[in-house]
Amino acid sequence: MEFKQIRPKKIYEEIAEALHEGIRSGALKPGEKLASVQQLAENFQVSRSAVREALSALKAKGLIEMKQGEGTYVKRFEADQISFSFPTAILMKEKDLNHLLEVRRIMEVGAAAAAANKRTNEDLQKMKQALEEMKQANGVEELGEKSDLNFHLGVAAASQNPLLVNLLLNVSDIMQEAMKETRRLWLFSKQTTTERLYEEHLTIYESILERNAEKASEAMLYHLQKVEAVLQKYFAEKEQKV
Repeated sequence: MEFKQIRPKKIYEEIAEALHEGIRSGALKPGEKLASVQQLAENFQVSRSAVREALSALKAKGLIEMKQGEGTYVKRFEADQISFSFPTAILMKEKDLNHLLEVRRIMEVGAAAAAANKRTNEDLQKMKQALEEMKQANGVEELGEKSDLNFHLGVAAASQNPLLVNLLLNVSDIMQEAMKETRRLWLFSKQTTTERLYEEHLTIYESILERNAEKASEAMLYHLQKVEAVLQKYFAEKEQKV
């Protein structure tokens, strides 16, 4: 058996993940001030430079904000903000995230139907390649997430509608973070497997290959409803813990 090489995580990435999990779980609340760089370095038993790198990574994701002369705070979010990553979005109200998912459902279900009617052999090849990469990910989630996004973008491209493609590209960053978070929740809670996720995408592809617009839109809707179900369960469990 041939194994994929596993990339060891850097110290700052582990620190960022620990802080990120604190934000995600609610242990670190919006508006809360983080400990100083020195204190965090002592708590994690790492260098201050590693802590600074971790904070820079979280700032780039939009999860924290640094106020000159005051310190670092977990970022607060308004309901009308749209330029956020998904881990940021799950800190918002459930209805706001539902609006985001509704936009994706409206675009992608229609894109799947249009792709079934208008796809070219080149479009099919790109979707098939994304499926192959998804299958070959072998549990490496970074590869799984990337191939997942590439498949959905491939479906949009196959619609031959440049406006639709541009709309989807405008939310592709949010989609990628959404896929990352959903896959994490999915696999961690054992509600599905990477094989099952692959099969759902394969069904969409086969429907487009057959030029069956109704079946393609139904397959896409089924997949996205599964995504929503995972997130609804997440919010329900989070509310019970409060």
